[in-house]
Amino acid sequence: MVKKTRINETADAPDDATDEKLQKVLARAGCGSRREMERAIVAGEVQVNGKLATLGDRVSPEDTIVFRGKELKEKGQKSRRRVILYNKPEGEICSRQDPEGRRTVYAALPKLSGERWISVGRLDFNTSGLLLFTNDGDLANKLMHPSSVIDREYLVRIQGDVDEDMKKRLLDGVLLDDGLARFTDIVDGAGESRNRWFYCVVMEGRNREVRRLWESQGVRVSRLKRVRYGNIFIPSHVRVGQWLELNDKEIADLCLTAGLDVERTAPALPDEKKQRERHERKLRAGRAGRGKRNVRPRGPAKS
Repeated sequence: MVKKTRINETADAPDDATDEKLQKVLARAGCGSRREMERAIVAGEVQVNGKLATLGDRVSPEDTIVFRGKELKEKGQKSRRRVILYNKPEGEICSRQDPEGRRTVYAALPKLSGERWISVGRLDFNTSGLLLFTNDGDLANKLMHPSSVIDREYLVRIQGDVDEDMKKRLLDGVLLDDGLARFTDIVDGAGESRNRWFYCVVMEGRNREVRRLWESQGVRVSRLKRVRYGNIFIPSHVRVGQWLELNDKEIADLCLTAGLDVERTAPALPDEKKQRERHERKLRAGRAGRGKRNVRPRGPAKS
């Protein structure tokens, strides 16, 4: 039976421990992040027991949930939490479909049975680098939410003069159209004069935040690549356009970073583990014999 959230409950009122918020169940089932599911409920895309759902509904395992015309079978309770990283090339969008026919990041990802990948934030069309995907809407929401305070590190090529005063302004904070923004660290990279590389760190995932910060100082961003999200880096053997599934320890560490329990981070089944290891061996074999790439000569930027 669908229940509405009760506003005036007393402390002694009985509570059904199996009832959960509808948007949380949908997110855990891999339908999207909690915020996306809240919008879907308001838009009339969710039914519970044959009736349109409303924001605030709570559901139990016995309820029948239909999302965009398809019934949820497992409601997410039994699904093992999975995370993959993708080395996004420039020229791909982070939407599932594009009316202009441009390639989407989802075209390169492995298929999920009965679920779908949810992106942890986005990178714009002309930005490359690290993207995380998960089948767990709760984890995606936690990783993206500003309260989690997770740093994102970028490698950026700047055309224009960058002096210490400019860096200080960017570290102190710049007022953009959507509020105050700043880098928590800026480290010099390669290059000279008016065409230089920098590593910079932000703590939020605002739209085009890195580009807008630099452009507020009158310089131009000619290349932008995300190289780190929290404690996750792109391994050197994962080339542009390739993906890699995180192992159990990496997923557990990521959950702890986001302040999320690790109960769904169950060990991979033997067949799943073999498949993951086989895929990684293929990636490493593809790197064999290739020329060395320029790598950062120091650890991650301070945050």
